[in-house]
Amino acid sequence: MGGMDRRELKVGIAGCGTIGRKVASELDCGFVPGARLGGISSRNLARARRFASNLNCCPPVVGLERLVEMVDLVVEAAPASAFDSIAKPTLGAGKDIMVLSGGALLDRDDLFALAERTGATIYVPSGAIAGLDGVAGAAAGRIDSITMITRKPPSGLRGAPGVEKAGIDLDALTEPTVVFEGPAIEACMLFPANVNVSAALSMAGVGPTLTRIRIYADPTVDRNTHDIVVEGEFGRLSIRIENVPSAANPRTGVLSALSALAALRRITSHVRVGT
Repeated sequence: MGGMDRRELKVGIAGCGTIGRKVASELDCGFVPGARLGGISSRNLARARRFASNLNCCPPVVGLERLVEMVDLVVEAAPASAFDSIAKPTLGAGKDIMVLSGGALLDRDDLFALAERTGATIYVPSGAIAGLDGVAGAAAGRIDSITMITRKPPSGLRGAPGVEKAGIDLDALTEPTVVFEGPAIEACMLFPANVNVSAALSMAGVGPTLTRIRIYADPTVDRNTHDIVVEGEFGRLSIRIENVPSAANPRTGVLSALSALAALRRITSHVRVGT
């Protein structure tokens, strides 16, 4: 990356929702040594300016094109519908990008080719799951299967196209109900704000077509729960995560923003632990 040899990484935040505000606030507090908040962009610049006015560093709030010019790395923390409008200009300018809408990367060889052409790097944090280092290690050999079972409170799935397609009334549920079962690539299209974790899992392992996911709307749980099982020549790996939903947005787990911050710390650190 162009900014990697600099003493201080200038980070731009594209998106001023739950994750974007959390990452910006922690950068403002110095949580990531060697990095500083270089600017914020949002579809709602007025709201972003109100947020930025409460930060110590008073970051500039600008349009995306200007943000890309000002920083070394852009954290994409916007709705999936805005992904292309952020990723293409960033990569086209040879700037690195951290992608939180991981599902939007699936089957996007054009973006991977663009990054290679301009020398940019695409970072995909683990998000709301754990164990991707083990999955990546297993993928160096033969993996026979990867499955993920996701359970979310009905409120965490509200508004997803996949719920409408399944014809399920979330308000009427009294027991766990399957709303989707199939490949990760399809899950990410039908639940763009809900299962980006399956995109990261598929990229670390056997790809989005072979990675299987089952999604439950579950009125008996109050956490976003993911059970992952990987089997292959290495043996068997089981991972279980119970994420506390964000108070501001139940579709997003608290761990998602923390994962982005941890990824930034890994980028700027001189010591890297894990695969």
